[in-house]
Amino acid sequence: MNEPKGPLAVFANFLSDLAVDLAEGQVLAQWATQAPRKAWLLRGGDALVTPGPLSDEFRAYVGDLTGVPRERTEIIEVPPAGTVPLARAVREAGLVDRIAAHVGRPGTALLPTALDASAVAFARDLGLTVHPYATVDEAAAAVPVTMLLNTKAGFRRVAERLGMRLPAGRVCRRPEVEGVVRRLLAEHERVVIKPDRSAGGHGMRFLSRGDVGATGAALDAVGGPRGTWVVEEYVASVASVSIQMENTTSGTRALFSGAMRTEGGSFTGYVSPLPPSCAHVAGELEEWGTRLGRHLADHGYLGPFGLDALVGTDGVPYAGESNVRRTATTTPHAMIARLTAASGATDPAWALSKVRTRTPFDLAEALVRLRTHRLAFDPARGEGVVLYADTPQDGRSWRYAVIAAHADGVSERERGLVNALGLE
Repeated sequence: MNEPKGPLAVFANFLSDLAVDLAEGQVLAQWATQAPRKAWLLRGGDALVTPGPLSDEFRAYVGDLTGVPRERTEIIEVPPAGTVPLARAVREAGLVDRIAAHVGRPGTALLPTALDASAVAFARDLGLTVHPYATVDEAAAAVPVTMLLNTKAGFRRVAERLGMRLPAGRVCRRPEVEGVVRRLLAEHERVVIKPDRSAGGHGMRFLSRGDVGATGAALDAVGGPRGTWVVEEYVASVASVSIQMENTTSGTRALFSGAMRTEGGSFTGYVSPLPPSCAHVAGELEEWGTRLGRHLADHGYLGPFGLDALVGTDGVPYAGESNVRRTATTTPHAMIARLTAASGATDPAWALSKVRTRTPFDLAEALVRLRTHRLAFDPARGEGVVLYADTPQDGRSWRYAVIAAHADGVSERERGLVNALGLE
């Protein structure tokens, strides 16, 4: 990874118009509950600006595994302010001076989850750079391409120019969607309709030939009455895959690839490396990712990005979208690399997922259960289960990462969670 040299203000701006319109407040607020996972990025002297609280137990747990005592980090919790960018919520809560007091040290940089205009303006106001850019002006110059390639339509246009394989489809405005759906369904059994600015499967709809009359209702309010949509041939697939890349001043490189766990097109988890059933697409994914990275670099973008694709039943990959930001896998992967470094583990297998327990309990009890069943992460071996997102609000919907030397070890530990946590 492109390691920062000075202190960081980790800016968990899940509330951003980069991936989803701010009008989609409910889904953005739900994503923001995952802000505690950013604690795994903190080093001594760093601060986390977060829209959600971190429990004392979770902070102690993170500190024990990373070796950074909680006293050496600062958590700045921002009270809810509705669906507004995090920078605005900070100002409305009167927290600018507190953050400024922390970031006043030379060399401090802002590390946003989403590189949007609001985050860049906030960094400028505080006299910060935006990691990994040398100046705030360089970060600002990268915002337009970042915004474009977090849209479905923008990605489709660029992917076509870069020679990626795409499903048959068309970009259109909402009033045109029904006609486009009819034309595509004349050639294909099913289609998928995607709002232009959406993530995690939010707002996606799948229609068959008998559903044409329901197209308008199926779109709900996502994207507004004149919003842009992408209508594509539905690709019957055996896997949803992705590759995560990084642009640095030295060039573009692949970080990891894997298969997504999904339900109804929505992201629910991840497994890396690619399973044997779709490992053959790794080379093409990396080639596409490298082309996209060079395009981003030409427009000034530095930092992480991902490319998603579907592997059809014929084994052929089709590019789906790009995510030019810190995604649901970027921070957990950084956590895994950090936690396994001391053990000497190289390229471990890992999985992310969420489970629901029959009864609610707190983090302390969850960790006791993992230790009792010998599933808790062992720093000496670089293997085990990490509860990476704090105690869930309901005490039952736990997010976890499983790390092992190989895929069989990951599967074995995931099966063990059934008894350890008492899953539904």
